[in-house]
Amino acid sequence: MWCKYSFITSISLSLALLVTGCENKTSQCQRLIQVVNEGNTLIDQNKGKQAITSLQLSKDLEAIDTSLEELKLADPKLQEYQRRFQKVFDNLSHAIAKAANALAAAKTAEASPTGREKIKKARTEIDTALTAAAKTAGKESDTLMNDLNKYCSQSE
Repeated sequence: MWCKYSFITSISLSLALLVTGCENKTSQCQRLIQVVNEGNTLIDQNKGKQAITSLQLSKDLEAIDTSLEELKLADPKLQEYQRRFQKVFDNLSHAIAKAANALAAAKTAEASPTGREKIKKARTEIDTALTAAAKTAGKESDTLMNDLNKYCSQSE
């Protein structure tokens, strides 16, 4: 009985490797670019939204990070792009969550000296988190996408 399951498992694994092994660079590029574009679209659609939306965006970007992680890419260069894009979306997700939490805290501040100080602190946290994310992750994403497009447009 054990041999039967072992045989079935090895055949299934072999078929899975065969299918992913036969996938060419172009189709791997398309899958990677599709997931990255989904993440970029989420960011573009949610710019300047409220705290609740921003928290959701952060969670959605975590899902994009997971989708990137689940791609089974055979090409080593594409695997490197995959890891780097994961880092970009992870950094953006954390920065957006931090800014959203600061915005939510500012909204609950009372009209008092302590409340004004809370708002000032929140504003600084928001500016710091989003400015850092825009400078680093935004530039990195643009550079990566350009490099990825160049790599994917090269003949196999």
